[in-house]
Amino acid sequence: MKTVTNLYNTLRGDKYIWLILGFLGLFSVLAVYSSAGAMAYKYAGGNTEFYMMKQAFFILLGIGFAYGCYKLHYLHYSRLAPILLALAIPLLMYTLLFGPEYNDARRWINIPWINQRFQTSDFAKIALIIFVARSLAIKQDFIKDFKSAFLPIILPIVIVCGLIMPADLSTAALLFTTCLLMMFIGRVSLKYVALLVLCGAIVFGALFIIGTVFPEVFRVETWISRVQEYLSASDGDFQVQQSKIAIANGGLFGLGPGNSLQKNFLPYAYADFIYAIICEEYGVVGGLVIILAYLGLLFRCIKIVTQCPKAFGAILAMGLCLNLVIQAFANIAVSVQLVPVTGLTLPLVSMGGTSVLFTCMSIGVILSVSRYVEEAHKQKLALEKLEAKEDASNN
Repeated sequence: MKTVTNLYNTLRGDKYIWLILGFLGLFSVLAVYSSAGAMAYKYAGGNTEFYMMKQAFFILLGIGFAYGCYKLHYLHYSRLAPILLALAIPLLMYTLLFGPEYNDARRWINIPWINQRFQTSDFAKIALIIFVARSLAIKQDFIKDFKSAFLPIILPIVIVCGLIMPADLSTAALLFTTCLLMMFIGRVSLKYVALLVLCGAIVFGALFIIGTVFPEVFRVETWISRVQEYLSASDGDFQVQQSKIAIANGGLFGLGPGNSLQKNFLPYAYADFIYAIICEEYGVVGGLVIILAYLGLLFRCIKIVTQCPKAFGAILAMGLCLNLVIQAFANIAVSVQLVPVTGLTLPLVSMGGTSVLFTCMSIGVILSVSRYVEEAHKQKLALEKLEAKEDASNN
C-alpha cells in the first residue's frame, strides 16, 4: 500500500484522471471475468480464468502504454500527426479490401505469430483526432478562411470516416461527431461546420447507394435492419430484450459479483452489452458509478482545457476525451434501447485487445497535456510570487 501511495504521489498530471484509469481498468477485469463465462465454455474448455487473465494482461499493458504517452511532451504529438495519418489511411484501405471477415465485417488485420487481431479504426481515430487538433491550432489566425483553413481539415475527416464507414458505421459516425465538436471548439465558422455535415451526408448517401449494389462490401442490410428493429413497436431485437431483462434483474444493488443470469443468454455480454451485466450484478448503484466515472473524465478534461496555454493541447485533450465519453454513453444508450444497436464497446471496460490499448493511449495523451498544464501553472505562480517579492522590496 505504501508503494502504491508513493507511486501515486510521484505521478504528475491530473490525479483524478489517473484514478479513473485505474478504477475502470480494475472494474474491467472483474466484469469480463463474470460476463465471459459462456464464451469460456465455448472456446476455452470452461477455463473462465483464461479471459480474466487475458483482459488483465491487456489492461496492465495499456496502463504501460498510457504511462509512455504521458511521459512524452504533448507537443511532440503535433509533429507526429502527419506521419500517423499517412499510416492510418493505407491501413484502412488494406483492411477494407483485404482484411479477414469476422461477423460479416472487415475491421481487423491479423497480426502474425501472436494470434491477435488489430482493429485499424482504433489507430485511425487517434491519428485523425491528433491531426485535426494540430490543423486547428496552426490555423487559428485565419481559421475563418475557407480555402486556407477549412479545406485542409475537412478532406482528411471525410477520407478517414469514409474508409471506416463501410464496415463500421457506428465508429465512423462517432469519429465524425468528435471532429465536428473539435471544429466548433476550434472556432471554425458554423457555416463551415454545417458544410462538413452536408459533405458527410453526401458521402453516406453515396456509400449507401453503392452498398445496395455491392452488399458483400457495405453492410447496408445491417444498417437498415437495426434501424427498423429500433423503430418497430416491439421491445427491440433479442440482444436488447436480454439486456433490459438483465438491468431489471439487478434492481438497486444488484445480484452480486458473478451472479448474473443473463450472461448465459445475452450475446456479446463481455463486449457490446457489458453495461447490462454490470447493472445486473451491481444494480443501479453500480451503473451510476460507471456513468460518474466517464462524467468525471469529461469534467477533468474541461478543467485542463480552461487552463491550457496552447490551443493544440486544449483541442487535443478535449477531442480525445469527447471521443471516449460519447462512445461510452452511446454504448450505455444501446443497453437501455435509447438508440439503435451500434456495436460500440464500453471504453476500457469491455473485453478487448487493441481497443483497450488505444483507449489507454488516448488517456495517456490527455495526461501528458495535464502534466505540462500543471507545470506551466506552477511556473506562473512562482513567477507571480517572485514579482510580488520584488515589488515589496522596491516599496
